[in-house]
Formats: sequence, C-alpha cells, structure tokens
Amino acid sequence: MANEAKPCPCDIGDRMEYGGLGQEVQIQHVKAYVVKPPAASEKAVIVIQDIFGWGLPNTRYMADMLSANGYTAVVPDFFLGKEPWSPSHDWSKFQEWLEDKKPTNINKEVDVVLKFLREQCGASRIATVGFCWGIIRDREDRYELKSPTLFIFAEKDEVIPLDQVTVLEKNLHDKSSADFQVKIFPGQTHGFVHRKRDDINPADKPLIEEARLDMLNWLRQYM
Repeated sequence: MANEAKPCPCDIGDRMEYGGLGQEVQIQHVKAYVVKPPAASEKAVIVIQDIFGWGLPNTRYMADMLSANGYTAVVPDFFLGKEPWSPSHDWSKFQEWLEDKKPTNINKEVDVVLKFLREQCGASRIATVGFCWGIIRDREDRYELKSPTLFIFAEKDEVIPLDQVTVLEKNLHDKSSADFQVKIFPGQTHGFVHRKRDDINPADKPLIEEARLDMLNWLRQYM
C-alpha cells in the first residue's frame, strides 16, 4: 500500500501516452528498447532508465528524440525483468526494493549492450544519458570522471537538494580530470527534463526545452 504519511518524493510526474518509434529486442539476457536514426550513424547513446523502469513511455520518448538527432538509442532493462518502482508503493520500503537493483551492479549488462552497439549497430562512439537511478552516490571514485559529463539539476528537487549539488561540484573541481558542467534550473522539480510534458506545463516549457538542448549540444560537442 502507499505510504500516505510520506509518499514517494520521486514523483512519476506526467506519464506520457506514447507508443515509441523503436522496437523491443533481446540482447543476450537483457531486454532493450532500440531506435535507430534516419541515416546510418557511428554514434550511439545508452539511455539509462529511472526507478520507474525501461518501459516508461517518457524514457522511450527521450530515446526517440536522441534517435531523431542522429544517434542509435537503446534503453536496456537493467532491472532484468524485476518489478520497477511504482508511485503506489510504500516509500518506507524503497531501500528494500532497491537492494537487488543497485546501479553499481550492472557491469555485465552494460558490457552486453556495448557489444551489441559495436557489433550490430556499427557504433564506435557511445555515450550515456541517465535519469535519477543512474546517479551513483556510494562509490569512492564517483568524482573521478573518466568522460565529459553534463549534470542537470532542479532548484526545487527534494530528492537531490542543492547542498548535495554544491558538494558534488566542489569535489568534481578538486578530483575530476574530465570536462564537466553542473547546471541548475530555477523553479524546477525532480525529473523535470523527461517527467514533465512541455505541452501541459507551459510555464516550464522553455526550461524543459533548454535542458534537452543542453543535452544534445553536449553530445555534439564531445561525440
């Protein structure tokens, strides 16, 4: 049952009614949603799901947007068929639910997807885009970035408050040798880039579009 006293602060937002332009495939033991660009491309993006799973239409919409901009996009089911989080779940049980779905435990699955992109999609340059679940907080080397990384945060995020963002940025300046940018969007809440629909949030639309454009420009710059 839902925890009415403390509902999940990671709100699913505006769930899109969206079917997607790609197809579901089996990549060894990993199911994935794959969408290819209009023209052949050596560039690909692994789109890492949030806690609501690989099937969330909003995430597939983002994959389709990447594809339209010239990237093969793949959304793997990194939960491997396990039930994704639901807004109706009891937030007090979240850590228990997360126990077998930790983002630090997907190296084998990532290798499978990388092999697929290189050998079957002709990708030689591969990036990742992640939402919420892709944030890794409990690794000692999390500030030692190996690739250029853009961080997009929301000013009014109750899951990742600004004091954490400040600590992150300071440590990145101290420890990261790779390029990075930390950008905070005023007035926005957690997951605004893909869990808010710009067509029904007119006041947020310019910021949603700006964040998505920042993502695309970052990919263009470094890929």
